[in-house]
Amino acid sequence: MAVPHRTAFLVIPTSIALTVLFCLFSGVTDSSKDNQSKSRSDRLLDLLQETTKTPSPKTSFNNGRQESKLNQSNAAALPTLVPDIPPDTASIALPIRVALLSQSPINTFRTTGGAICLRPDGQALSNKELKNLIHSRSRGWIRCSGGAIRINGRGYRHDVDLIGRQDGWIAVNELDLEQYVASVVGAEMPHHWSLEALKAQAVAARSYALVHLARPATIDYHLGDTTRWQAYGGESTRSMKTRKATQETRGIILSYKGGIVESLYAANRDISAEAHGHLGASMSQEGAQSLASQGLRFNEILGSYYQGASLARLRRDGD
Repeated sequence: MAVPHRTAFLVIPTSIALTVLFCLFSGVTDSSKDNQSKSRSDRLLDLLQETTKTPSPKTSFNNGRQESKLNQSNAAALPTLVPDIPPDTASIALPIRVALLSQSPINTFRTTGGAICLRPDGQALSNKELKNLIHSRSRGWIRCSGGAIRINGRGYRHDVDLIGRQDGWIAVNELDLEQYVASVVGAEMPHHWSLEALKAQAVAARSYALVHLARPATIDYHLGDTTRWQAYGGESTRSMKTRKATQETRGIILSYKGGIVESLYAANRDISAEAHGHLGASMSQEGAQSLASQGLRFNEILGSYYQGASLARLRRDGD
């Protein structure tokens, strides 16, 4: 539990964050995939555009009404530190690879909307051939793109890789970070909740994802789609409101002393305390909705849970 002037965060240091290599895996043979990831990498210099001001006590309210576990014992005596919102910049596209572990095993797989699935040698596979392949124990790498994919009845867009390993086939969805965040927001929060709560969730989800871009789970993907990481539902959990929350916070993440905060969160105060209490700051999603219903903006909500953190925005080198 944090005390005044001491912040407990899980943080990726600047030295790592500013030299993250984002690998775009392309189709290769399975044998070569084990030894290389045949990828193109974009090195992002000056990845974070920090606000020049440290969080300032713009707003003070009775913290006894909120569910934050951070400084709970003396929160009522502390002002809320509100991080400034960084200025807007040109958008930056970052690909993220999400393992669809919630859909394992793959029972049904179907391409729609003109999607084509290709072997590394360029051979196209029909839906029947795909069905036979994923129910086999063979090893391989298939890239599906150009339309929509339905896996066990759930829809996904962008690129989907089918990867056959010794323990079976998994699907990995590769898409833009902002598209991913819009889906996570809808999977982690009811889409009808207050926009400011959804925006706070978008920033937390983006920060968490960026940490795993820098620290991928495996050579095949950055993170999974389950609550072991953060929930991701593909097309089914995106809505106009989650897209709006994502767009209005585009590129904004939580930062602490130039590093990226692995922004933990959970459904409510009790779960947050049980799951993350030993790790430091964690946001209660129900608490965020409660604060939003009281009129707080997303940066004020984030400031009440991740005290001492600032907001930063992803930018291209030179912007």
